[in-house]
Amino acid sequence: MSTFSQRDAHAVASILRDVAQVEILPRFRGEIAQDIRQKTSSFDLVTDADEAAEAAIAAALQREFPGCTVVGEEASARDPTLLNALSESNLTFVIDPVDGTKNFSAGLPLFGVMAAALQHGEVIAGVILDPIRDDWAISVAGEGAWIENNAGRLINLRVAAPPPVSEMSGIVNWLFFPAPLKAQITANLSRVAAAVDYRCAAHQYRAVASGHYDFALYGKMTPWDHAAGVLIHKEAGGYAAFLDGRPFNVRQRTGGLLCAPDEESWRMLRDTLLGDLADTA
Repeated sequence: MSTFSQRDAHAVASILRDVAQVEILPRFRGEIAQDIRQKTSSFDLVTDADEAAEAAIAAALQREFPGCTVVGEEASARDPTLLNALSESNLTFVIDPVDGTKNFSAGLPLFGVMAAALQHGEVIAGVILDPIRDDWAISVAGEGAWIENNAGRLINLRVAAPPPVSEMSGIVNWLFFPAPLKAQITANLSRVAAAVDYRCAAHQYRAVASGHYDFALYGKMTPWDHAAGVLIHKEAGGYAAFLDGRPFNVRQRTGGLLCAPDEESWRMLRDTLLGDLADTA
């Protein structure tokens, strides 16, 4: 049984905000010079802000939650064996210090800071900070999801009621799908009303969980991109699963992920967007 409380989630939220104020926003505004580097491609960047923020968040979490394990995006890029800890520890934090690094490095204010708390591999809490708006999307498993600012103003999150598929608007990140699926998905986008991509899972999950979009489809499976967001979306009433129908878990690295208002609309969207490739995704 999880003992992670809303008070614990607020402690995590405060850590993310404090670090963003010191390590991220000054670099975004140009007050501190920084270097931008490619990791695997021009779509996969790392900056000084990513590395400094991750180190500061990890240190603060370990002070606040003694004995916890921290798995960060940048540390995992250097040592992929860190991902083995996702299922082993009684309390593990998965963090994305700057989600939307390509936007961040281009001076676009669409980036976020994400952290998820896991207990033996199960996501028990999620926090997504928008450093520009200076507020968080927060969820604790079984206790709902909400937007909260530093003054304590709360807005409960709720996914949109599902319209017909042809009237749905969604977020489609098709870049990382293998070629056959990419071709099928892009060919079928005209069957929904609209599709966008912010290049930032943090803002995308906030938008879907608050009902501003009906669905989200992702081809890249990394735990720091999805763990916090999937829980927030679920606690806002949504339904998410890998394209083969299996429920989300942080250990799966392939297969694509679809978030929808409910299970019925999830199946309709999967069939609409993937067509005859749905069963082999």
